[in-house]
Amino acid sequence: MVGNAAAALHGAPVTTLDIDFMFRKTPTNMRKLKEFAKELNAQILKPYYPVSSLYRVVNEDTGMQVDFMSVLHGIKSFENLRSDAIEVEFEGHVLKIASLEKIIRSKKKLGRPRDLAVIELLEKTLDEKAKREK
Repeated sequence: MVGNAAAALHGAPVTTLDIDFMFRKTPTNMRKLKEFAKELNAQILKPYYPVSSLYRVVNEDTGMQVDFMSVLHGIKSFENLRSDAIEVEFEGHVLKIASLEKIIRSKKKLGRPRDLAVIELLEKTLDEKAKREK
């Protein structure tokens, strides 16, 4: 998991309307993505096709939106993102949460106003977390 939802799990005081994941775009994972959407009675959209690697799973009835990206700005690879991810248990499943450092790096690299607007909060959270761990 990446983005503001992941940052919130690190303790950052941020909100979001969606949940973001980075994934390896393989035939098996594309099949799993389709099964995930079917289970949630959702659709898979490619909102920025063809310039984006984003797959958006949306259920308009519930307002649920989950984004899956095979490329994440500022991150070298899926393996690189996963290398220092933390694990969080959620309803019997283990989620890998991107490190706060990599979330910050990605938001800076992307450079959208909404991403840059939370950088200061994320960096403060990272500093506070480092102080607690000492």
